[in-house]
Amino acid sequence: MAGMLAPGVLTLAATPIGNPLDASVRLVRALEQADLIAAEDTRRLARLAADLEVTLRATVLSYHEHNEAERTPRLLEALAGGQRVLIVTDAGMPVVSDPGFRAVRAAAEAGYETTVIPGPSAVLTALAASGIAPDRFSFEGFPPRRDGRRAAAFEPLAHEARTLVFFESPRRTAATLAAMREVFGPDREAAVARELTKTHEEVLRGSLTELAAWAEGTEVLGEIVIVVAGAAPRAASAEDLLEEVLDRAQAGERLKDAAKAVARTSPGVTARELYDLALAARRE
Repeated sequence: MAGMLAPGVLTLAATPIGNPLDASVRLVRALEQADLIAAEDTRRLARLAADLEVTLRATVLSYHEHNEAERTPRLLEALAGGQRVLIVTDAGMPVVSDPGFRAVRAAAEAGYETTVIPGPSAVLTALAASGIAPDRFSFEGFPPRRDGRRAAAFEPLAHEARTLVFFESPRRTAATLAAMREVFGPDREAAVARELTKTHEEVLRGSLTELAAWAEGTEVLGEIVIVVAGAAPRAASAEDLLEEVLDRAQAGERLKDAAKAVARTSPGVTARELYDLALAARRE
C-alpha cells in the first residue's frame, strides 16, 4: 500500500522546524506505523505526536549525538527482525547537522535499504527567504565555539564564490557575525533568519557590519540560521595570466599576439604588461 513503511527498511523522516502544520501526510503515517522510533529527544517527539493527534504504538528509543554509536546496533537488530525503523530528530532532516549518519552508513554496510521522507529544512527555508543568490550554496553547519577556531574555520571560506549557510546558537550569534565581518569583509551581504516558521519568525538582511551591530545591540533569541553571500570574483593579475601567454607562445603564437589575446579577456590587465612579463620570464 502506498505510504506504508516497509519492514526491514530504515526510514529517515523530516519533522517540522517550528510549525507543526508543516508535517507531511507521510510523516504522520510513518509515526503511526513504525515499530521502532529512534528520536533525538523523546519529549519533543511526544509533543509532536500530540500536536499531530498521532498515537504512537512504536517502541521509542532515545537516539542523539552522545549515544548514537552505542545504539545504532539496536536499530540494525530491529531491521534484521523485519521491524519498521524510523529516525526523527528535533526538527528538520536527520543526518544534516543531526543524528542519523552513523545509522545510514551501518545499514548500508549491512545490506539494508534506507529511504527518506522529505520535508521541512531550516537550510533551504533560510536560503529561500534570505534574498541572496541560491543557485550555488554550501552548508557549513555550526561554526566552532571558540573565537580562535571560529576565525580559522572562516579563513578558507573568505574567497568562496558560493553562498554560505550556517547554523548558530543565539548566544554566539554576535561573536560569529563579528568574526565573519573581520574575515569576509564589512560590506559582505548576509541575512540572519531566526525562529523560522514560528510565531516570531524574522529575517534580517544587510551587510555583515550592520548585522553584527544588530546582534551586539540586542538580545538574540531563537534558533538561528546565517546566510552569507559568496565572495565576488577576484580580478586576475598579470602574474596570474602569465602562464597562459607562455603556453600560447609555446604552441606557435607570436608572443605579442598571445599577450593581446589574453589581455582582451582580462579587464584591468594590459597587453603591454603581459608582453613585458613574458619577455622577462623567457630570459630567466
